Amino acid sequence: MIDGLKRNIETEIEMLREISNYSRRMEFSDDYEKKLLGGAIKSLKESLKIINNSIPEILKDISPNNKLPSSGKLKKEKDIFEKIEIKRVDSKVGVVLNTKSKEEFLKELSISEGLIRKLKKKGFNKKEDYEEFKASRGYLKLANKIFLNAANNAVEKEKFKSLSVELRKANVDVLFKSYIALIYFSVFLSFFVSVFLILFLLFFSVGTSWPFFSFYEGDSLIRFLKVSWIVVALPAVTFLALYYYPATEKKAIGSRLNQELPFAVIHMSAISGSGIEPSEIFRIIGLSKEYPYLRREIRKVLNQINLYGYDLTTALINAAKTAPSENLAELFSGLATSINSGASLPGFFEKRAESLLLEYRLEREKYTRVVETFLDIYISVVIAAPMIFLLLLVMMTISGIQVGFTSVQLSIVGVLGIGILNFFFIVFLQLKQPGY
Repeated sequence: MIDGLKRNIETEIEMLREISNYSRRMEFSDDYEKKLLGGAIKSLKESLKIINNSIPEILKDISPNNKLPSSGKLKKEKDIFEKIEIKRVDSKVGVVLNTKSKEEFLKELSISEGLIRKLKKKGFNKKEDYEEFKASRGYLKLANKIFLNAANNAVEKEKFKSLSVELRKANVDVLFKSYIALIYFSVFLSFFVSVFLILFLLFFSVGTSWPFFSFYEGDSLIRFLKVSWIVVALPAVTFLALYYYPATEKKAIGSRLNQELPFAVIHMSAISGSGIEPSEIFRIIGLSKEYPYLRREIRKVLNQINLYGYDLTTALINAAKTAPSENLAELFSGLATSINSGASLPGFFEKRAESLLLEYRLEREKYTRVVETFLDIYISVVIAAPMIFLLLLVMMTISGIQVGFTSVQLSIVGVLGIGILNFFFIVFLQLKQPGY
């Protein structure tokens, strides 16, 4: 019976974890999900009561004067207790219950299982993927082995001071010194690649027809002077690409943050109106899946509070220094000032939401103006110009003027030209289009 008691207690602990998990999720669920979660919690509580009621009976059966049964064997006299094992959605349940309580327990458990399966069908129970910080591997590990000392010397001399800030703002999960070593190693490799290309081009010429490569038969000195620029250009391009990558990544993240901020601040304003503690506002937004880019920045604030022990205002000021978006940095700084001065947080969020929404509307109007301008250009270049070209082609054919191309060739060129123009217009509009 000791094994049965242990089994019941472990099952109760697992059910309590489930109840706690479902209770937390109810805070961020819609009405339908709250109804299902509430029913699941209720049935789990009833199941817990049934297991609790069986524990005193099991304890009565355990006496210091009685010989303990061997492992895995339960008392079978009068069929008082019964071992029950059920396979659930995510786990297995094993309990020892009074035979009279078995049917009631199975009934309550089936109710909770049915409700949880409905939630799973809706996609409610999807687990969030979290990135783990791992030790450097592969290419980065090799770069550290070769150039980490050189990178340390460069950092001590403050040669890449601005790059350190850009890396943190771009959320690049690489240590600053390791990234410098990565740049050095990539430039080192690109130098040898450029030398190989120069040697290859000294002896071979590249053509546009098969076999594409042929032996070079001209003056080698002149050929070397023509291709020697590669040894400088390729390492330089590699260095610049890696050096400015964090800046471009920061700009892309900042753009996405600016798209989410107006609506997130409205959300914050609504939450702060209830008088909730300020750090709880960030916790709610950080747990929400509506703002994927903003939640990562907010979790930086929460980590500084929960892990490093900073107060909210200090965490906000620190997060503002590494925020990828200027709007977000202003929001954090302004909020820290408002908290220190004792100003009204709902009023702060409301005014900030108005200014961000105004920027949002101006951005949309700017995009509309750009689309209208390029629509006129599109009509002129892609619609009117081909019609004029076709008219000229017909007139030249009637008048007998020869242009060196047949009508079929001119038609193919015209169709390809229109297709290429359409492609570039679509790409341009896609790049200019706001993501919200």
